[in-house]
Amino acid sequence: MKRIKWIFVLLLALVTALYWVSLTEIERTLTPWALRKSVLYYTGIMSFVAMTVGVILAMRLRTVEHWVGGLDKHYRLHKWLGISAALFALAHWLSKKYKWLIELGLFDRQDFSTPKGTVGFFQHNNFFKPLENLAEDLGEWALYALLLLAVLALWKKFPYRYFFKTHRVLALIYLILAFHTLVLFGKIAWLTPIGILVSALLVVGIPAALVSLFKQIGASHRASGVISLIRLHEDGKVTEIEVTLTTPWEGHKEGQFAFVTFDRREGHHPFTLSSSWKDDARLTFHIKQLGDYTRTLSHALHVGDPVTVEGPYGKFDFAADAGPQIWIAGGIGITPFLSRLEALAQSPKQASQPITLFYSARDSDHALIESVKNLTQQAGVPLHLSISGRHSALTAQTIRENVPDLIDRTVWFCGSSGFGTAIKRGLSKEGLPSRRFHQELFEMR
Repeated sequence: MKRIKWIFVLLLALVTALYWVSLTEIERTLTPWALRKSVLYYTGIMSFVAMTVGVILAMRLRTVEHWVGGLDKHYRLHKWLGISAALFALAHWLSKKYKWLIELGLFDRQDFSTPKGTVGFFQHNNFFKPLENLAEDLGEWALYALLLLAVLALWKKFPYRYFFKTHRVLALIYLILAFHTLVLFGKIAWLTPIGILVSALLVVGIPAALVSLFKQIGASHRASGVISLIRLHEDGKVTEIEVTLTTPWEGHKEGQFAFVTFDRREGHHPFTLSSSWKDDARLTFHIKQLGDYTRTLSHALHVGDPVTVEGPYGKFDFAADAGPQIWIAGGIGITPFLSRLEALAQSPKQASQPITLFYSARDSDHALIESVKNLTQQAGVPLHLSISGRHSALTAQTIRENVPDLIDRTVWFCGSSGFGTAIKRGLSKEGLPSRRFHQELFEMR
């Protein structure tokens, strides 16, 4: 989480610094015309940069995912940039509506006119002057669409299948705003540091938007298959789905997830892989019935139905951590650990380090609980079970009492964000360094 915060802050700081050094001395003054023009250009550039980086992140490039620290954090950064792009675009639009200041008698019209003979970043002459009016009109309508889609994306009750479809329209909006930027950027401005950055982003952002528009994101990481098993764990309301692949799959590590498409009209959803990869073309998912869509899976899907799987993604790579570990799972958060337990059950020697599993579950999840008990016994992993209604709630103090060498271990958590926050805060008080606590941010919108 700290990494993406730093990336976000440094990106905004870098663009701000490049913009400032690109201005001439007279353009850095606080006179009405310079201030209004500076706000106009600055907010427009910031909106374009934020949206471009967001479009690039939407490509789900493996190199970028690795650099950011996982696709979960990748999407969190994408969300922050999307919100920033919308807010900067709104500020850019408002800076164009300055005439009310004149109507109120606060300023004269000439106060906002660029002094004659001024040469610099705010120079209006450009290579596409005949297209300026068209670019301004398209940019304004694209802004309205951007703000509407930003609100819909943040509205949790907006159905995912519609969010998925409307979100793709953002690629078209980006292309319109790229045209707006290209046409209205001043001729002199292209030769400045910020102009060079904007040029580079146009070269990268436009192809990325086209890839999204033509539904080719992640195309090289897709595999096709059919549903070979559906098992409903009635009490726990968990649907277990096994997929047999019919096209090549690169394999996955325990703890990773994939985007799964059961219905093209619905689009893909991220689900954690609960089976280890045994090179047998089989993938298993345990899907909790949480939303409208996941509640329908048990009766909407049938054995033999086609499936598309894209991935694998994620850096929840506790399997690669050679040090002593603590696993903490809340409810369906047990799924990434199931895949690792399965691998360890087949070859216990894989885990040379001590591992302790804490599993907080509902009493109704008895089928899943029994499966976890069997796997931990076969894998030789100590299990501490906390069943709601029967046992005390799992707390950091409970973990500390059962694991004396807590501060020397790495903690891997998967569960609800509120539960994770409480456990992390408690373990920090017990002396665990925050860098030793790993948690995925499973919010893709």
